[in-house]
Amino acid sequence: MKFEGSHILSVNQFDRSAIEQVFQVANQMVPYAKRQKRTKVLDGAIMGNLFFEPSTRTRVSFGTAFNLLGGEVRETTGMESSALAKGESLFDTARVLSGYSDIIAMRHPQNGSVAEFAEGSRVPVINGGDGSNEHPTQALLDLYTIEKEINYHGGSLDGLHIAMIGDLKFGRTVHSLSKLLSLYKNIRFTLISPKELAMPDSVLSVIENAGHRLTITDQLEGNMDADICYQTRIQEERFPSQEEANQYRGKFRLNQQIYTKHFQSKTVIMHPLPRDSRAEANELDNDLNQNPNLAIFRQTDNGVLVRMALFALTLGVENLVSQYDCDVHWYSNKSK
Repeated sequence: MKFEGSHILSVNQFDRSAIEQVFQVANQMVPYAKRQKRTKVLDGAIMGNLFFEPSTRTRVSFGTAFNLLGGEVRETTGMESSALAKGESLFDTARVLSGYSDIIAMRHPQNGSVAEFAEGSRVPVINGGDGSNEHPTQALLDLYTIEKEINYHGGSLDGLHIAMIGDLKFGRTVHSLSKLLSLYKNIRFTLISPKELAMPDSVLSVIENAGHRLTITDQLEGNMDADICYQTRIQEERFPSQEEANQYRGKFRLNQQIYTKHFQSKTVIMHPLPRDSRAEANELDNDLNQNPNLAIFRQTDNGVLVRMALFALTLGVENLVSQYDCDVHWYSNKSK
C-alpha cells in the first residue's frame, strides 16, 4: 500500500504488511503521546477536522494526534454550521476546504459520503466514520489494542477467538474490525446479537471466504474461551425511531458477575465507546472499572498513536519525526 498522498477511506485498502507498517510507526509515537518529547515535524501544516455527526473521542483524538506532530487544527462541527446546510454539494465543499488544509479528517452520517467528498478533495482525506458503513481508523486502533493485549497474555492475532456482542448490524466498528481480522489466520468469531441486529451478510461473507470459524447466536451462553469480548452500543441514531431502538437497549449487559460466568479470567473487555451508562442500557457496568482486563481506556489512548501514525505516513514524514524533536518544558505524568 502506498500511504503518502493517499486517502484512507476503507479497511479494504489494507493488507497485513500495511497494518504492520502502521503499528510500527504507532509504536514510535508513544513518547510524544505521553508528552515525554515533542516533535515539530508538521509545523506549519493544517488539518481540517470536519465532523458532521456527533463525536467526542474520534474528533478530539484526530485533533490531538495532529497537534502532537506539531500541526494546527481547524474544526467544523455539525451540519448546521457548514455550507452543506445551504445545499452545497460534498464535492464543492471538498474543493473549497481542501484549499485551506493539508489533510482532512471527516465524519458524515451518510454511507459512502466520505469517499464522495474525497473525489473533490485536493488533499488526503481520512474517514472518521461514514454512516453505518465503515470506521477504518477505529478498526486499526482496535486491532492495535488487541495485538498489545494478546501479546501481554502470550498470544498472537493468529488463532484469536473474539466474541462480538450487541448491535452488529449498525455498528460500523465491528464491520471494519471483522474485515481486518479476516486478514489473519484461524480466527474464531462468535457473534452475539438479537436476530434483527445481526452482522450484515456482506461482512459475514468476508469472514467465511477467508475460511474462519463462525458462530452466530442470539444468546450469551456457557463459558466461552474468548480472548476478546468486544461489546457494542445500540446505535440508536441509525434506527427509524427511538421506540424501535429501545426494544434492544440493555439486551446484553456486562457486569462483573456476568463476565465471571461467561468468560475466562483473562478475557479482554473492549468497547468502541461511548458506552451507554444509562440504567436501562448499562452495557458495561461500573463494577468492571477496576477489572484489569477492561481495555476501553487503553483503546482511547491507542487511538491517538494510530492516528498520529496515519498522519505521518499519509504526509510522508514517518522517517522524519525524531529529527524535529524538541524539549518538553513542563512535566506531565501520562502514565496513569
